[in-house]
Amino acid sequence: MRVLITGATGLIGQEIVKLCHKKDIAVNYLTTSKSKIRQEVNYQGFYWNPKKQDIDTNCFNNVNAIIHLVGATVSKRWTAAYKKVILSSRIEGTQLLINALKGETHTIKQVISASAIGIYPNSLINYYDETFKDFNSTFLSDVVKVWEQEVDGFGKVNITVSKVRIGLVLSNKGGALQEMVKPIKFGLGAAFGSGKQWQSWIHINDLARLFLYVLKHQLVGVYNGVAPNPVTNLELTKTIAKVLSKPLFLPNIPRFFMKLVLGDMHTLLFESQRVSSKKIEDKDFHFNQHHLQPALEDLLV
Repeated sequence: MRVLITGATGLIGQEIVKLCHKKDIAVNYLTTSKSKIRQEVNYQGFYWNPKKQDIDTNCFNNVNAIIHLVGATVSKRWTAAYKKVILSSRIEGTQLLINALKGETHTIKQVISASAIGIYPNSLINYYDETFKDFNSTFLSDVVKVWEQEVDGFGKVNITVSKVRIGLVLSNKGGALQEMVKPIKFGLGAAFGSGKQWQSWIHINDLARLFLYVLKHQLVGVYNGVAPNPVTNLELTKTIAKVLSKPLFLPNIPRFFMKLVLGDMHTLLFESQRVSSKKIEDKDFHFNQHHLQPALEDLLV
């Protein structure tokens, strides 16, 4: 089997590539940097430029499925200009792949696209599963809605569509967890706001396994990429401190202060989404890390 991965050099992409190679799945990957192109038997790079709608269509040769991860990070200050980058990076890459495939005879049967739980409304009481449709109109929710609609376009080129709505990814190689760890290591950790907001998290290895499970079993539709046991922001902060054997004595950080520091992006820290993993578990996917403390010990100790 051979898969084409966009965003292969990102945090999640690197973990998926590593797991593909363990399972003898060859990887083609797309990059905007010609210096990052490698040509190995099981790892072949191809140039693309979504802004210019330019792609080396040899990337599709002998490919059975696409794992589509590319999109500008949301963990950067949301200026008006950067909000456009967040949205356009998801639209342009998806459109380029679909338009390029329209003119190709291809062997691709499935696309598995990243999505995000940011599509669900902020709530301290709701427990969201994939059947929920009453989305709010926040910036993040609107981005995810547009992103998912664009991905549905793969159906026009006879490719089945799967989407993984990703929660808070826990990794020891970067991402949100490492940013949370920094102040706690110096004894400066604190929960945000009330600390009651839900954080639906997933260990990065389980997330990579979930993508490949959807691939192996050709699961179609939307699946939440979250572990079975969400926690509150306060519990997450306390558990990180406990695993690191650090004190946690500072008062919670008020929302208005983080809005001053981060602007609109502060909503990432205060939105509450308690999200269910039952649908993927009902397909017999088993999480290796289903509780927070063992997951953090695996990553931080």
